[in-house]
Amino acid sequence: MQDERFKPVADALRDGDLDAAGLERPERMLLDFVGTITTGAYRVTDEQVQGLRDAGWSDEQIAEAAYDAALFNLFVRLADTFGIEPPAVYEPDGIPKAVTRP
Repeated sequence: MQDERFKPVADALRDGDLDAAGLERPERMLLDFVGTITTGAYRVTDEQVQGLRDAGWSDEQIAEAAYDAALFNLFVRLADTFGIEPPAVYEPDGIPKAVTRP
C-alpha cells in the first residue's frame, strides 16, 4: 500500500519538477548532478563534485550515483533504439511529464 504522505513528492519527481518536490539541499544537489550526467556528462565539474562532498555525500555515494545514472541512461537508450515501451499498467496516469518535456 502506498503512503499518501509521499504522493506529492513522488508526483513531482515523476514530472521532473525538482522544485515542487521539496527536497533537502543535499538530495537536490545529487539529483542535479545526475541530471548533468544525463544531459551531458562532459559538463560535470570538479566544483560540482566538491559541492556534493561539502553537502555531506561521500565519494562512494557520489560514484554510486554516477554509476546508477550511467546505467539507467544505457537502458533507456537501448529501449529507445529497439522501440521497447513499458506496458500501460506501469504508467496508469500516462507518460510522465519528465519524459515528454522538450
